[in-house]
Amino acid sequence: MAGNKPKYRTYNHPAGGWGAAAATAKVLMEQSVVGKGSRALLSMNQPGGFKCPSCAFPDATCTKKLEFCENGAKALAHEATKFRVTRDFFAQHSVTALMDQSDYWLEMQGRLTEPMRYDAVTDHYVPVSWDDAFALIGRHLRALDDPNEAEFYTSGRTANETAFLYSIFVREFGTNNFPDCSNMCHEPTSRGLPHSIGVGKGTVILDDFEHAEAIFLIGHNAGTNAPRMMTPLVEARKRGVPIVAVNPMPERALIKFTEPQDIVQMATFGATEISSEFVHIAIGGDLAFLKGMMKALFEREDAGEAVLDQAFIAEHTAGYAALRDDIAGQNWDEIVAVSGIAEEQIRRCAEIYIRSNATIICYGMGITQHQEGSRLVQQIANLLLLKGNYGRPGAGISPIRGHSNVQGDRTVGIDEKPSAAYLDKVREVFGFEPPRTHGHHTVESIEAMQAGTAKVFIGLGGNFVRAVPDTDRAYAAMRKLKLTVGIATKLNRGHLVHGEDALILPVIARSERIATAKGEQFVTIEDSMSNVTASRGVLDPASEHLLTETEIVCRIAMATLPESRVDWARYIDDYDAIRDRIAAVYPALYEGFSERIKAPMGFHLDIAPRRRVWNTPNGKANFLILPGLHANAPVADLAMLRLATVRSHDQFNTTIYSYNDRYRGVYGDRMILFMNADDIADRGLAAGTKVGVETIGGDGIARRVEGLTIIDYPMSRGSVAGYYPELNPLLPLAFYDRISGCPAAKSIPVRIVASGGAE
Repeated sequence: MAGNKPKYRTYNHPAGGWGAAAATAKVLMEQSVVGKGSRALLSMNQPGGFKCPSCAFPDATCTKKLEFCENGAKALAHEATKFRVTRDFFAQHSVTALMDQSDYWLEMQGRLTEPMRYDAVTDHYVPVSWDDAFALIGRHLRALDDPNEAEFYTSGRTANETAFLYSIFVREFGTNNFPDCSNMCHEPTSRGLPHSIGVGKGTVILDDFEHAEAIFLIGHNAGTNAPRMMTPLVEARKRGVPIVAVNPMPERALIKFTEPQDIVQMATFGATEISSEFVHIAIGGDLAFLKGMMKALFEREDAGEAVLDQAFIAEHTAGYAALRDDIAGQNWDEIVAVSGIAEEQIRRCAEIYIRSNATIICYGMGITQHQEGSRLVQQIANLLLLKGNYGRPGAGISPIRGHSNVQGDRTVGIDEKPSAAYLDKVREVFGFEPPRTHGHHTVESIEAMQAGTAKVFIGLGGNFVRAVPDTDRAYAAMRKLKLTVGIATKLNRGHLVHGEDALILPVIARSERIATAKGEQFVTIEDSMSNVTASRGVLDPASEHLLTETEIVCRIAMATLPESRVDWARYIDDYDAIRDRIAAVYPALYEGFSERIKAPMGFHLDIAPRRRVWNTPNGKANFLILPGLHANAPVADLAMLRLATVRSHDQFNTTIYSYNDRYRGVYGDRMILFMNADDIADRGLAAGTKVGVETIGGDGIARRVEGLTIIDYPMSRGSVAGYYPELNPLLPLAFYDRISGCPAAKSIPVRIVASGGAE
């Protein structure tokens, strides 16, 4: 796979530190951009520069000269790479041959340089002019019997301006089919939290970490997925703030971390211990753990202690009595059995929460990617409501999102279930009647492809087919389409699993300059804490034939809707004009957008719960019930293990930077199954053995992945983990949260099988 013999060894060093510094230098050299990349890093996340193309964690106040992390440097290096995918490359490699290559190999070929069209006769991509490409898209879209036969996907890297125009174009075309990358990660936040607190976003800002008295981190690995988050966590620990990490895998960065920008720590090989309490939870045990904490709180309150904020509860909430009754009905023995956590430790965590007057709870996809992900998010909201941890410094709920503008895309209209008020505003501002019927989320879009009712797929960034569940069935579904369009910077699997017609449209990247007839333009990004900031590229585009995402969207619209009422040509050149339209559609959030964005640090969107205002139907924050202790349907199979798909440290979403996972001690391999030593022994297996894993499903479809090497890893009992997207074939399309549509990738029921046989 990687060309070298795989190695597996325990990593005992702190995360970050010299390892991160060395990895940053290495990736710059591998992509041959040491000089250019180093200069660009000085502009990343700085006023007047560009926003990191990696995670969505907010910037600090930019008092640091270097406001980036190891994985941000990797993302930039791969974007600024000297390597190019040209027409000669496509002439040399058929699509069939490219399908045999790994995701890593495809990534390492470099930047796309000109638009290409698939030629079915030769099985090669061939050059196509931009005009012909747009004309082809227009013909396909206009030929559809129903606008709902098209699916319009959006990646979280898409800037606000482009996402907004995309949403307007698609709605003028006549559909709300917006499968989106957020459908696969934090959609339970977007759909679950509004019922609790009136907004589908976090309530925390970066400054709150300086005032928090306790921080809980549930179901996420900050050291890999949001490394810049480690800075406020380190600073909190230095102040003595307790940090409780809840995870089925002990992640190195949440144990001990060295700040690469801390000269003293680096010089002395020092480190900061991050977690004051590590809760080694079983996969799927989060609901039981949260209810156990709430049960401990209610028991203390019943014993006469004033541990809850009864004044806040009385004034601001509804549903308190129902929550008390639900928690009272839970049994401690069952809580312990399902969570995998001793009652003593749950009570210890509750004590940390009780003593804190300002608590932040951060969570990631370890919470959202369950069959009850939306209602699981609501239980975190419940816990915070019990002590009034909203609308005060140092307190609140904080979803740790992935892509750097995935939250912004939703804010400006990428939503398959738009509100009536928003649609009314679109009609008022743009003069057409948008469709009112809800569209497709990701799972529904694949179901439509399978059924043959979807005919066209346009992917605005991303690697859709590699990210979605049920890989084999997703591939077959995509190949039924009449047209697939991939708008991208790099070659990926989504360009090889295509429809009868297929286009690859290369774009200017986040770090590159945008020059138009109106002069140099910039875009805007919303981070995971609702800050909107400008992003201005500093590098020359990788090819003279690239277009911006915004121009591509506008020209698709012009080719598809020749009688459109929207002045698409104007928006190609003038991004302030786009921002003025965003402000017109969203006056409460974006009034004065074009002026406000000129502030060096941008501005913060209003989050009503920070003011203790609840935009819910009853005007209250609501305690909401999820009965029982299971966030996923129980499975009656004694051999069952719960599988969580995870990312390696050398990976961002589907982008594979190398075959290494430094902090977990894996080198040269991605076909891995992390497994508890007792679970290995119970099955008569041994570390290093290659096995197969198959899904325990009820739909009669066999889902199996072979050739996984068992790694003895301190997983919780009954829990296993392996890499995404390699193990996506094990995730059934129908295994998802019914409220949000989010696939339940963190709790797949599986069994271990010998290669070619039964367990």
